[in-house]
Amino acid sequence: MEDDSAVFKNLNTPQKIQDFLDTIAINFEKNGETLMSPRRVLREKKSHCIEAALLAAAALSYHGARPLLLDLKASKHDYDHVVALYKKNNFWGAISKSNHASLRFRDPVYKTVRELALSYFHEYFENKKGKKTLRSYSRPFNLNKYGKKWLTSEENLWHIAQDLDDSPHFPIAPLKNIKKARPADKMELRAGKLTEWKK
Repeated sequence: MEDDSAVFKNLNTPQKIQDFLDTIAINFEKNGETLMSPRRVLREKKSHCIEAALLAAAALSYHGARPLLLDLKASKHDYDHVVALYKKNNFWGAISKSNHASLRFRDPVYKTVRELALSYFHEYFENKKGKKTLRSYSRPFNLNKYGKKWLTSEENLWHIAQDLDDSPHFPIAPLKNIKKARPADKMELRAGKLTEWKK
């Protein structure tokens, strides 16, 4: 990551990492699906959620933190979401890339990863009927198991996404409770249609 060290040197807090990610365009994958390494994201200047989470984890790792991901699994009616986890004074926060007004950055105010995952429940809904779709969350997923190659790979990192998807996940709540959850209201649906980057 020598070529990228100048970028990472300045990204020395979760807030700075998030601010940097907010300047990067959304990767709409117009030429096919990708799962780019942090180096490729910096070069292409675009990312979707897991690509941004990998970049955030790389920046955190550069400054001595563990590179941790959190997978948020949705029902078949919606998309999963991945964030990078960080910790401050034993409280968890998250760095997140989303093109919508929801599912974004979390300050370190959560005692457990479960608390943090639950904070996404009410804003995690599909935009037509407002049905709540978040179903489960993973343990903190440590990228150190992959060595350093994932930081600079020119190949898509599909194996990391698959391993994350296959890792242990925990239900948000009993499905019978979730199915009876109140749908997002009209105001929430309107807010859910806000986008940061246009195709």
